Amino acid sequence: MNFNLTKKILAWYDNNKRDLPWRVGKRSANQLYYRVLSEFMLQQTQVKTVIPYFVKFTKEFQNLDTLSKASERKVLKLWEGLGYYRRAKYLLATSKILVNKLNCKLPREIEKIKILPGVGDYTSNVLAALIYNKPTLALDGNVKRVISRILNKEVKKINFEVFKHINKKNIFNTNRNSDLVEAIMEFGALVCNSKIPKCSECPIKNNCKFYKSKNKIKPIKKEVINESINIFCYLSKKGEIALTKKNNLGFLNEFNLPKIESIKKNKSFKKWKLLSKYKNSISNKKLNINLYYQFSKDIPNNYSWYSIKRNNEFMPSFTKKIFKQVSVLF
Repeated sequence: MNFNLTKKILAWYDNNKRDLPWRVGKRSANQLYYRVLSEFMLQQTQVKTVIPYFVKFTKEFQNLDTLSKASERKVLKLWEGLGYYRRAKYLLATSKILVNKLNCKLPREIEKIKILPGVGDYTSNVLAALIYNKPTLALDGNVKRVISRILNKEVKKINFEVFKHINKKNIFNTNRNSDLVEAIMEFGALVCNSKIPKCSECPIKNNCKFYKSKNKIKPIKKEVINESINIFCYLSKKGEIALTKKNNLGFLNEFNLPKIESIKKNKSFKKWKLLSKYKNSISNKKLNINLYYQFSKDIPNNYSWYSIKRNNEFMPSFTKKIFKQVSVLF
């Protein structure tokens, strides 16, 4: 890459960036809070979906300190409808660490940021850039797509760490690294988008191999996976279902999931009754579910009973569907 990507992208960003509620000045007392909150909310969720939740959240909890003192139930209630509730629990845990152990300061090293609950490679890099102006890229889908089009190479064929190293002089040649991280993501979302890129208004089109090439890389379609799964639920006569103690509002692995093939030979399989067959979709998976049950007084040691009739408002939708199927027995 032999052109000044940084200069062109930043110039575009200065004139076209969206007015988002978490984009506050670097001197704002709430910069860290707003950035941490928004990044947790934006994980696997679109900007337009996050905005009203962010506004509602910050009206209730004005800063990191008030959030760190909140009850988990209250945090989950505000999160309700946003999905992936584990993010809310991680957010609360992270706020407590930042307030009680780190004096409301984010660690400066990316590896130390990554230790915070719910923070991985992407979030640690984006926070390091946004809070400390670190010269790094947060490699989300938008950024990877921009780079892949500049090179006209499929994403899976690019080593992005090598790309950053080879082109670091052309990328990290600014004192606006925090803006650059957002600028490339914004550019990927608004111009170099996944469906119909707006090449005619692209400021880097003359340096883009995708734009110039007659053999353009095709957008990667999410592979749809069809899968059949068998879910086995222990039930009690009191209207309870057995879930693991580890997280009794959990996901697939919170239920007993032996494979049919491995237990058909076992006489104990006769105890299980088929309740229903139904379909469900999770991300790129289309699931054909066979739901089995048995009434039992005893359950494995790592399980505990959970009332089917109890308020389950913060339960993942996948689990709610299982509860709905089972409820016909009571």
